[in-house]
Amino acid sequence: MEFIKQLKEKASQNKKRIVLPEGLEERTLKAADTILGEGFAEVILIGNPDKVKAEASTYQLEHIDQALIVDPESHDRMDAYADMMVEIRKKKGLTKDEALTLIKNPLFLAVMMIKAGDADGEVAGADNATGDVLRPAFQYVKTAPGISVVSGAFIMILKDKEFGEDGMMVFADCAVHPNPTAEELAEIAVATGRTTQAIAGFEPKIAMLSFSTKGSAKHEMVDKVAKATELAKQLAPDLKIEGELQSDAAIIPAIGQKKAPGSDIAGQANVLVFPTLETGNIAYKLVQRMAHAEAIGPVLQGMAAPINDLSRGCSVSDIVNLVAITANQAAGIV
Repeated sequence: MEFIKQLKEKASQNKKRIVLPEGLEERTLKAADTILGEGFAEVILIGNPDKVKAEASTYQLEHIDQALIVDPESHDRMDAYADMMVEIRKKKGLTKDEALTLIKNPLFLAVMMIKAGDADGEVAGADNATGDVLRPAFQYVKTAPGISVVSGAFIMILKDKEFGEDGMMVFADCAVHPNPTAEELAEIAVATGRTTQAIAGFEPKIAMLSFSTKGSAKHEMVDKVAKATELAKQLAPDLKIEGELQSDAAIIPAIGQKKAPGSDIAGQANVLVFPTLETGNIAYKLVQRMAHAEAIGPVLQGMAAPINDLSRGCSVSDIVNLVAITANQAAGIV
């Protein structure tokens, strides 16, 4: 895929250290081997070094010896990471003994490596539930300054080039926040615009979706989207944001001009911001399956460092692609 190829080329110009905490998981190991072979990121694997090397040998992997392998049970930064954990969570009453136990968990170890500056980003979730991946991130890495909500964007690559930016669109939030407030929805819109600029590489035209277009229906859910639109414009006056819009008014030019005359976004949107998680998640899956679109992500937005979550049904190529995105985020391209 040309888009992923471009991301890898960008990442290879400024290689970042991406930690993969599921270092003994088969798809993760195979993905690590591919990443190291292609050379677009440095890889840190968490796992017993002897077991990692034995698994790599079993799968006849050629490049794993280029990875840094960190044993969660025994490494020279364990005490320092535990001290950092206690300092961050002291108001929650975390003790040093508790921290020394937690730091042996690869998911906690990965985020502490990032917090300490020993890694630049993380990709996990092939063998762990989303909640287990994100909990350590929320507790220790936290959200970016000025951001109160984390969201998940999908880059959708459509076969029909009529839509979006030559067939490429960005959908959010499809992964994290069930029912954002107007203020949170505004933050999600701005974060998705920034993701679009940096990863997808085109100027975002953001449609705030609803079942109403410009007051055609009256309901508190419509009011939320309308308020979020105004707040988002205040947060990021440089971004093109329009709402509230129905989905057809957002992506079909004739309908957009009929329902929202004079709008330079209606009918031309390439970023769709959904009012709730259920609508976003349903929409991306329907487009993925029924339109045979490629759905890349979710790309987590709003974290203070790039930490991305995989589906447990992911493929090796899914992991490789998400590492490419994470490496670009870590390089400051996002």
